[in-house]
Amino acid sequence: MIATSILAGSLLLALGCGTDPSATVTTSAAPSQPVSHTVAPRDEPTGGVPKPTRPEGHTDNPRKVRWLTAKPSKDGRSLRIVWWSGVEPCTVLDRVTVRETSKRVTVTLWEGPSSKAQNVACIEIAIQKVTTVKLRKPLDGRKVVDGAKR
Repeated sequence: MIATSILAGSLLLALGCGTDPSATVTTSAAPSQPVSHTVAPRDEPTGGVPKPTRPEGHTDNPRKVRWLTAKPSKDGRSLRIVWWSGVEPCTVLDRVTVRETSKRVTVTLWEGPSSKAQNVACIEIAIQKVTTVKLRKPLDGRKVVDGAKR
């Protein structure tokens, strides 16, 4: 029984690090109890719903964070930004900076640990988050650029 559990866990770990990130892995902890996991790609949004997030400010040592997608609204006056993040209060959206020129819009996300949290333990798990930023002018064909990649 213990050997089967160790074997199943080792198989999941090995396959989770494989080359096909969308593979479904099925193992068996016991003959009558199948265990199934789907490994999602790390650089693409999943079919799940991202957690709506608003900038809170007041984080300690905020850093730039790369985002996955920036989808414009129908009228082009705002962008829906999706990115991978961590759990709160250890990872909080501090602010979003938007720099607009005639040719492009640069959006930079800033995250850090909440300055209000003290003596907190946080698990290391990825959470997909989303925020909406308003533009001064409609997008109108301008290129959207991730400020964290610069």
